[in-house]
Amino acid sequence: MKRRTFLAASAAFTAAAAVQPALAKTPENPMLAPYTGPFGGVPAWDKVVVADFKPALEAAMEQAWAEIEVITANKAAPTFENTIAAYEDSGRTLDRLYRYFYVWSGNMSSPEFQAVEAEMSPKLSAFGDRVTQNQALFNRIEAVYNSPEKAKLSPEQQRVLWLRYTGFVRQGAKLEAGPKARVAAINEELAGLYTKFNANQLADEDTYIELTAADLAGLPESLVAAARSSATERKLEGKAIIVNTRSSVDPYLTYSPVRATREKVWRAFVSRGDNGGPTDNNAIITRILKLRAERAKLLGYPTHAHWRLEDSMAKTPERAMELMEAVWPPAIAAVKRDVADMQAIIDAEKGGFKLAPWDYRFYSEKVRKARYDLDLNEVKPYLQLEKLREGMFWAAGQLFGFQFKPVTGVPVFHPDVRVWEVSRAGKNIGLWYFDPYARQGKQSGAWMTDYRTQETFRKPITTLVSNNSNFIKGVPGETVLISWDDAETLFHEFGHALHGLNSAVVYPSVSGTSVARDYVEFPSQLNERWLSTPEVMKQFVVHYKTGEPIPQALVDKISKAKTFNQGFTTTEALASALIDMKLHLAGDVTIDPDRFEREELAKLGMPEELVMRHRTPQFGHVFSGDGYSAGYYSYLWADTLTADCWEAFMEAGSAYDKATAKRLHDTIMSQGNRKDPAQQFRDFRGRDPKIGALMRDRGFPVPEGA
Repeated sequence: MKRRTFLAASAAFTAAAAVQPALAKTPENPMLAPYTGPFGGVPAWDKVVVADFKPALEAAMEQAWAEIEVITANKAAPTFENTIAAYEDSGRTLDRLYRYFYVWSGNMSSPEFQAVEAEMSPKLSAFGDRVTQNQALFNRIEAVYNSPEKAKLSPEQQRVLWLRYTGFVRQGAKLEAGPKARVAAINEELAGLYTKFNANQLADEDTYIELTAADLAGLPESLVAAARSSATERKLEGKAIIVNTRSSVDPYLTYSPVRATREKVWRAFVSRGDNGGPTDNNAIITRILKLRAERAKLLGYPTHAHWRLEDSMAKTPERAMELMEAVWPPAIAAVKRDVADMQAIIDAEKGGFKLAPWDYRFYSEKVRKARYDLDLNEVKPYLQLEKLREGMFWAAGQLFGFQFKPVTGVPVFHPDVRVWEVSRAGKNIGLWYFDPYARQGKQSGAWMTDYRTQETFRKPITTLVSNNSNFIKGVPGETVLISWDDAETLFHEFGHALHGLNSAVVYPSVSGTSVARDYVEFPSQLNERWLSTPEVMKQFVVHYKTGEPIPQALVDKISKAKTFNQGFTTTEALASALIDMKLHLAGDVTIDPDRFEREELAKLGMPEELVMRHRTPQFGHVFSGDGYSAGYYSYLWADTLTADCWEAFMEAGSAYDKATAKRLHDTIMSQGNRKDPAQQFRDFRGRDPKIGALMRDRGFPVPEGA
């Protein structure tokens, strides 16, 4: 559930000014032009040509540098307006180019594009360093930061100034020339390694396992149809395949009774990036970790983890580890209890084998059935993708007053992408793009992207956001049914979109989801909670054939089983977070990723019946960029906030309590990064978060006083 955002892509720009010397050189390149058309302008996705990326990026960097030089050449004393505000207003053309570039990378990648990406990613990184290491620019920013004017600025201006100043310092602005140059060289090399890691992962996820008629036996009809549809997409007429992505693999592992094929599918999935061939990521990871450790020391931090967490809500790796270590023991204890129940079923069936990781999901469903009389396959006919989308819209309307209207004629990068206008009280708020289906050249998983962020700096600008998923597209006219987990993910990613759509700030650098990594997942994880509310369940969780709402008896079973399998869910994700943190706390040592993962999990007492949600060689959150490095704990941290926040709604008596929803909007959803996230939470809850709600939510023992 990676969130795609571009404000930190070069650590330099969020937005653009009047100097345009480079544009005259390539006026025919449509990506260099401002967005045009309705709704304040929209991206020209229909005019993107891969060959245009390199010249467009080069021209945009040249223009952005000219805009920086205008700021640094100013003879007037540095002020917020002529330095910080001018910087906020620079680089808008390059900002648009980043969006085109990274959206294409995540959604429409091809060998032709990957060649451009491999060439340009290091150049973009080098350009970002050129800006953040510009001594004249930093001197002006520092002068404003230390000036008497600072005290007279608005709270949002003070926040923007602090973020700009500390951001430059954290990128090495105060270093001597030699270390500065080395940091830039490290960043450039890392950019190339991230691109290679991502390309390797994409290549491994583009593989598949062909199924025989026997392999299809016992599968739900919807999964058989999806397997055949995936084969048809690859021109394998008459066949059925499992594509090596989570959206295809997890359902097969959950419902296939064919143990040998389950193992084959599982092994292919967990071995992505770890096959010893040209797409193996281990050597890349070793180098990435070395470079990150070196960079952290140059910047004055003990480890990469300390550098990454300094501007997070947790502040230090120690605080993040404290939370993870509090949750880990009850999580693995719950796994052991569930494994015992699963093994009992295997033995009663005279299976003659010990539960293995490729068995976990299949037998977990049997335990769910035995313990709660709940078969999630009975729920799936009620989980229509389109009806759930309508349910998301409805809940957003109840909470935030949004209305969604489909629009046509807006350019999109693929025919599967659809667009809705978002309004409130008749006023346009922005657009929401939806790209739901898997395809070749698209990264796996689900995420949110902003094509444009909200601001009122020079003039009001509305936001453009998208949600991207990897559901298996059925044959034309066929209803797409998804799993309960996928439904929660759908609501999760929409929560990121709502965070962007609710933004009401002045400056683009603090808009929407541009917040601390361990805070950004909070609004999204909170939005998952509205899926299971009675109002959504009764109106939108309806049978795809009859239109009848899901039976109350089935709803009650879902509710009773709410804490079931929390051991598995928590442990697989927390194992990834712990290994991520330990890798980045290890410092300047040469790490063999496979060995490190194996040994550290053994020290943790990782149950042998399951694996990390993201094994190290395929951990794109952490190794396809810096974004979640030493930061995968963020999901658990954010869920602590989520559970506590949700209890506020329950204390008010309704998930749709108007006063609580308004407070959520006013103190969190509209605030972006204009205020410290810890203070945002205090403004909403009246206190700091407590771990008790998280532990109650997962069915774990609650520490005294929590």
